[in-house]
Amino acid sequence: MSPLAVLRSVSRSLNAGRLSSQRRWTGPAARLHTAGCVTTSVHCSGAELGKLRGLERPFERRLRSVYQRFTDVPDHAAFQGSRHAYIVEGCGIFRVAYGEGEQDLVQVLRTDWAAVDGTIQKVRLSPTESVLAATVKNNHCEEARCVLVQLEQLTIPQKPLLILDKVFSFEWATDDVLFYTTQEGLQCRFFVEVSRSKDHRIVTVNCSSKSSSEVWMIDSRSPLSHPTLVQPRQPGLLYHVEHSDSQLYILANTGPGHEYQLLRTPFTSPAMQHWEPTFSPGPGAVIKDMEMLQDHCVFTMREPLGQLQLHTIPLKAPNHVTILQLPSWACAIETQRFGMVDSDAFSFLLSSPVHPPVRYHLSPTRKQPLSQEDDLQHTLLPEYHTTRLQAPSQDGTMVPLTLFHMQPLPDMREAPMLVHVYGAYGLDLNMGFCPEKRLLLDDNWVLAYCHVRGGGECGLAWHSAGRLQFKKKGVEDLSACIQTLFQSGVSRPTLTALTARSAGAVLAGALCNKHPQLLRAVLLQAPFLDVLGTMQDPSLPLTIEERGEWGDPLIDSQHRDNIASYCPCHNISTQLYPSMLITAYSGDSRVPLSGVKNYVERLSKAVQTYSSSLCTKGHIPTILLDLQPGGDHFGPEDFDQSLSESARQLAFLYTMLELDYKGARQKTTGRRKKKKTIETLSLTPVDPLFS
Repeated sequence: MSPLAVLRSVSRSLNAGRLSSQRRWTGPAARLHTAGCVTTSVHCSGAELGKLRGLERPFERRLRSVYQRFTDVPDHAAFQGSRHAYIVEGCGIFRVAYGEGEQDLVQVLRTDWAAVDGTIQKVRLSPTESVLAATVKNNHCEEARCVLVQLEQLTIPQKPLLILDKVFSFEWATDDVLFYTTQEGLQCRFFVEVSRSKDHRIVTVNCSSKSSSEVWMIDSRSPLSHPTLVQPRQPGLLYHVEHSDSQLYILANTGPGHEYQLLRTPFTSPAMQHWEPTFSPGPGAVIKDMEMLQDHCVFTMREPLGQLQLHTIPLKAPNHVTILQLPSWACAIETQRFGMVDSDAFSFLLSSPVHPPVRYHLSPTRKQPLSQEDDLQHTLLPEYHTTRLQAPSQDGTMVPLTLFHMQPLPDMREAPMLVHVYGAYGLDLNMGFCPEKRLLLDDNWVLAYCHVRGGGECGLAWHSAGRLQFKKKGVEDLSACIQTLFQSGVSRPTLTALTARSAGAVLAGALCNKHPQLLRAVLLQAPFLDVLGTMQDPSLPLTIEERGEWGDPLIDSQHRDNIASYCPCHNISTQLYPSMLITAYSGDSRVPLSGVKNYVERLSKAVQTYSSSLCTKGHIPTILLDLQPGGDHFGPEDFDQSLSESARQLAFLYTMLELDYKGARQKTTGRRKKKKTIETLSLTPVDPLFS
């Protein structure tokens, strides 16, 4: 058994619920504010609340079963050094030497050695693997503590060599020099972060905002020398720096339409006037990530409908591009580096919300460059479809949609549907594996992911088309996606729910104010709902820095009027709303709970007024606020607490959509199994390189 296989086996035995922490990153939601804990009124009858609580336990049992089913999936927690393989597991880091077995596994770090009750965030090995540095984050604090431990003469328990407080990022230059940046609070104009080139030749200091970059570089051969400025900051210029063979490779938004392209320049001439274009994506395609190998550069590309590809470019012959089509079901990719840092190969994980991660290897110098690591049992999944289509928005813009479903689309009119949206900060919707989504799919739900303007799925221009005065375009896109699905014969309003978190709640809340008839239920988590009130308070963290996303209502009346026109909290009216379950956390430092309180109070009042009117017939919406003590913006780290929260949300969906979860489960058990398929509307897919 290989060291990594040993570590994965140990990982499963240590904590079968580790996936609970992974499924919480729905992307780094950027709404960063502080507020105190609040109490709020809840519009809910005792019978409805009792029914909801009564359903939590069976859903919790089912969720545990789903998590247990996928305990053997590969993940990013295992990594290799020059002499040992390592795994990050909850509150500890373990290692095993190459050639040794599971009985030789040794713990090299525990968080309590640093007097921190939290989880390990990042790990960095020094160049010769003599020292390990790791950041540990407390669940109730934004700042992390960095712990350094000796690896050559290991004693258990060992005393840390050094503990650094409030660390934001860190990288080794040599075994004796560690660069790091600190973070105190959340209020800032620029984020300062250090990173290291893949060949370890340079350490870069990246001083970035959402609209501009400035990068300094440090030569690892002389780490105490003065840093060299690559290119002075220019408004609107975003760039990132890599190094290979005395050349700087720069990913910058200098391509057509101000999208990212690859440029290069000699190490000794880093300024922009020396940058030479090396690779630009074709029409409609955007660069999502870049991986530098010894002799190649590999780009993760996203096609207009969402299909992922790898473009491999030989550094000595950049015009010879090799395109590798990834599996049709793949929606998320996470790159990993194994073996020596100068190797011309790397590994990555592919997944989707309903397909667990599968590890692949890419080696451009081999005849078969792409290969799968192993054939795990979880890859043999029952029939399901991945469908990619486009919805025409109000102004004619075609908005990408990704669907996951068990039956063909024409048979989905009576299927419940859960719609997902984010659409802010140029960030993509989280499309990584989530066991809860797999449970819904097995119960014959349709899962719809709307890649609306304001997000990053279609490049930098897609983000610009949905921010500031164009923020309402994201609401129009979301409405168009849902209506297109109905017109295509997928579900119907009384069987449709919408889920969003953080800044995604802005679009969800605005849609409920404008088109409440499209939905029966809504799930909001850590929601940002009072945009106008928050952006008028410059004392809150990041309000000043986030004016580039929402506008400045204090000095610009047009910005104020625009925000006021869509702000969920300020556009509530007396009408028939969908039922809502709003989950918030008293320890959330990123979203003002006062805004959540104001929203729930206003919405509850509007619902009560409407339900008491003479015109009320049929469905009466339920508004629930689930205010959890402690926790951070991304929910509880504790597996049992996280599972209970998810079970509560599932129980809410099934109750509000009047579904019999046992009946829905039985519908899928006897279905004939087929090969996974992909249906594409408006575009013929390229045949995948492998199935």
